[in-house]
Amino acid sequence: MRSDLIFGALRPVRNRYTLCQLAAQATRKFHKPNSRIQETMNDVLVRFSKASSPERVMNVSGLLQNKLARSQRQAA
Repeated sequence: MRSDLIFGALRPVRNRYTLCQLAAQATRKFHKPNSRIQETMNDVLVRFSKASSPERVMNVSGLLQNKLARSQRQAA
């Protein structure tokens, strides 16, 4: 169930608002066309729950954001 995944993801990220923001960003970046968004969200929550510390979760999000920003600059 997704509620179990959310409670597991709250272990490294204590703030629910931050978890929601990071999960939304990661879901947009990891989502593949022709797949269900719900499955992508579940995969992101599982990845968060396996992270050993909050820094790992937030660092991965920052790296993804920088990578996306670079690709958008190159496409323009």
